[in-house]
Amino acid sequence: MANRRDVPGVRPYDGPAGGWGALRATAQAVHEQMDSFKAPITLMRTNQPDGFDCPGCAWPDKEHRSTFQFCENGAKAVTWEATNKRVTPDFFAGNTVSSLRMLSDYELEDKGRLTHPLVYDRATDTFRAVEWEAAFARIGEILRGISPQQVEFYTSGRASNEAAYLYQLFAREYGTNNFPDCSNMCHEPTSVGLPQSIGIGKGTVSLEDFDSCELIISIGHNPGTNHPRMMGTLHEASRRGVPILVFNPLRERALERFADPQNWLEMATYGSTQIASTYYQVDGGGDAAALLGIIKALLAMDAEGQNVLDHDFIQAHTEGFEDFAAGVAATSWEDIEKASGLARADLEQVAIAYAKSNATIVTYGMGITQHNKGTANVRLIADLLLLRGNFGKPGAGICPLRGHSNVQGNRTVGITEKPSDSFLAQMENEFGFKLPREHGHDAVQAMQAMIDGTAKALICLGGNFAVALPDPEQSFPAMAKLDLSVHIGTKLNRTHLLVAKETYVFPCLGRTELDMQASGPQSVTVEDSMSMVHASVGKLTPASEQLRSEPAIIAGMANATLPNSKVPWLDLITDYDKIRDLIDRTIPGFEAFNERIRTPGGFRLPLPPTERKWTTPTGKAMFSVYGGVKEDADVLGGKNVLRLITLRSHDQYNTTIYALDDRYRGVFGRRDVLFMNEDDLAANGLEHGDLVDIETLLPGRPLRLEKITAIAYSIAKGSVGAYYPEANVLVPLDYIDKESGTPSYKSVPVRVVRSKGS
Repeated sequence: MANRRDVPGVRPYDGPAGGWGALRATAQAVHEQMDSFKAPITLMRTNQPDGFDCPGCAWPDKEHRSTFQFCENGAKAVTWEATNKRVTPDFFAGNTVSSLRMLSDYELEDKGRLTHPLVYDRATDTFRAVEWEAAFARIGEILRGISPQQVEFYTSGRASNEAAYLYQLFAREYGTNNFPDCSNMCHEPTSVGLPQSIGIGKGTVSLEDFDSCELIISIGHNPGTNHPRMMGTLHEASRRGVPILVFNPLRERALERFADPQNWLEMATYGSTQIASTYYQVDGGGDAAALLGIIKALLAMDAEGQNVLDHDFIQAHTEGFEDFAAGVAATSWEDIEKASGLARADLEQVAIAYAKSNATIVTYGMGITQHNKGTANVRLIADLLLLRGNFGKPGAGICPLRGHSNVQGNRTVGITEKPSDSFLAQMENEFGFKLPREHGHDAVQAMQAMIDGTAKALICLGGNFAVALPDPEQSFPAMAKLDLSVHIGTKLNRTHLLVAKETYVFPCLGRTELDMQASGPQSVTVEDSMSMVHASVGKLTPASEQLRSEPAIIAGMANATLPNSKVPWLDLITDYDKIRDLIDRTIPGFEAFNERIRTPGGFRLPLPPTERKWTTPTGKAMFSVYGGVKEDADVLGGKNVLRLITLRSHDQYNTTIYALDDRYRGVFGRRDVLFMNEDDLAANGLEHGDLVDIETLLPGRPLRLEKITAIAYSIAKGSVGAYYPEANVLVPLDYIDKESGTPSYKSVPVRVVRSKGS
């Protein structure tokens, strides 16, 4: 350690998460993007009843709000959107698309807000301004000449309920269920696995449950960066003595120490609060084994007469327990330890802590879902909770941590490639036309159709589709095969530059901006990760008079594409209450939508498991059987095989990179690093600071990332970490969870070698 060489841009960061470091970073973001007068007023409206919903994470709002309801990364998201910087037609006239592709993702978005609708001019290799109605007319003409099954409708989780509902209605009246969605790349295993287990693909806890829980088990997430407002909740739980058991391959600062910027004593004394009472560095991909180890220990305790299972609950509310228990019994401790990287004694201690708790919450993120067995991982968490009846009682339940602020709401109002018969019947009853029944494409399937040349058009409601997906060597060139691509967004990104034969980029209003329609100012709604639906109202003057709202852009395209439509597209956007009336009549749980959304804080959608009601085919919660631990042990424990985990930096949200620092991990001004355990460095003949090449060890094309700097870090032995999306070059497009279709961005088997000539 003492003799470790200095590596440019890599140095220890000793401060806690939050605290003065967060305040300095917030001030810096404000300084770089907004004027000093507008910024404070804007930030104070964030997540307030009469303000706008933060475009960042989906953590719910407190019922009794404190002075401010934004965090460091929320402030970055707001100032990034509300920036003073503009990208005008003059900018594009002076910059070819080919030259813009040479810029980094950070540099592209940092140029500022788009101001005019644009069309790609192939003759000059530039984007030029285009009139809205002319663009809509041409898009409609192209779409009418293509089979609906050859068109992909992508959705980002930042879209409001109103926009998402119109979008799915447009695509389905057009004739397709092709809905590649950002959730396909993150929490689809939740949407697939939880309905099998408990009958609904959502979490079951409320914010109030964290006030009465007795134990929190945190698996596979980094809240300080990816859902920072959760830190306040964990901070409060820790200070009242709730044990927080963390399973994560990397030591993440926010799960170790946190200083709440709203706690005057911590700020005045430079103090902090310990978050994790115990930290288990599970191997990348070893989550299933770790969960089975806890369950195996629990079942053994019960067999010894300790009566730690809730047998009454299991008998009355579940099915499949006997097969589940037999599968656990057949799993050896040797394989569990090998696959998880954790000792039997540690997992037995977790089982003891769990048995003592009368109300347990399990929180999890993409460290659970972005695996080739992500759905099985989710179901094992549900199994663990079912064993002690931790559903339908205060302080207990399952808590998937969603990313985008409305990724869950999009799914609720119909953004799915696999719509239910009941949903389609309700829509047909309301609108009077037949909707397609054939299941459509998810995100990976959509890209595969583009690579094959069978997809002819892509329409993106937000997002950075090609960059978010794995394997850019295949994904990026596939965009050029399309006849048409359309992108709705606030800023320029790389996917916009991967132009089709005809490409349009439409600038839309952001969450912070005033949405004025014929009937007056409009609000939109979002659903947070705990099923609360609430209103969002922007107040800022739009970045350009040319901007249109997402609902207005969707309605304009639909009206031009479907001349004989029974839907009054242009009338619906005069007053968004009309859209909400349609949602009210077609989506269960939204009854009296317009009335209830006007209540500060909104309302909660029905969650049957909270009442111990199970909307599964059997009417009961279902245990699962996981039989792959030996396979996991053989693969994860293979000689000279490391498991790659893709990571977001602290200055990043999904594919949006706010700056080049990763403060809590001690990386500054760069992203070309590979986090490695010191033992793995030594075993591979490497030292901290060496340039290395990474090669994926999977059948098919060789995938490599070259000349990246290996740095020593506290990460589970056998696991390595690199930044997303740069490391997507190492993730095969078809390396997915077969049940959900989610790419395995985590635990990709790789080999690391010293770069030639270094």
